[in-house]
Amino acid sequence: MYTQHYEENIPIASSQTDVFAYVDDHARLSSHMTKSSWMMGGSRMDVLVDAGHGQRVGSHIRVSGKIFGASLFLDEVITRYEPPRRKEWETVGEPQLIVMGQYQMKVEVEPQGDVSIFRVSIDYKMPIRNSWLGKLFGAVYAWWCVRQMIKSVCAQFPPRELRESGFGK
Repeated sequence: MYTQHYEENIPIASSQTDVFAYVDDHARLSSHMTKSSWMMGGSRMDVLVDAGHGQRVGSHIRVSGKIFGASLFLDEVITRYEPPRRKEWETVGEPQLIVMGQYQMKVEVEPQGDVSIFRVSIDYKMPIRNSWLGKLFGAVYAWWCVRQMIKSVCAQFPPRELRESGFGK
């Protein structure tokens, strides 16, 4: 179904439960969308969650805003929810985005010794309108989005904890 894929993972010196609890709060996980940045064209998006707070199958997360004067909107639904291990969500309908079409995202947290491996992935299609923009910038945006989620977790669980745990010796 999806034609493009990008993922990253990183060892985090914290428990699976603590890492998942942090990323399970969609306000934290999508905070890169709500702040003005160069990747957001200097704009920011509004993120709204329903009564399920993005923490149960069927829960919706809606994102809207403007970038470079273009109105953007997407509706995501949680499709898999297995705390403290995995959470998946995907767009519903055709999102109004510039460099990406429909997509599915996953976060996974796997215990491995005294660390947890945190993985973020995105599978996506090229946008229907202006597919040339997707071909030029889709992969860059996928990388940036995944990287921002990884950075958010690293900020919460600083790498120095990882070094102190003896990981990699």
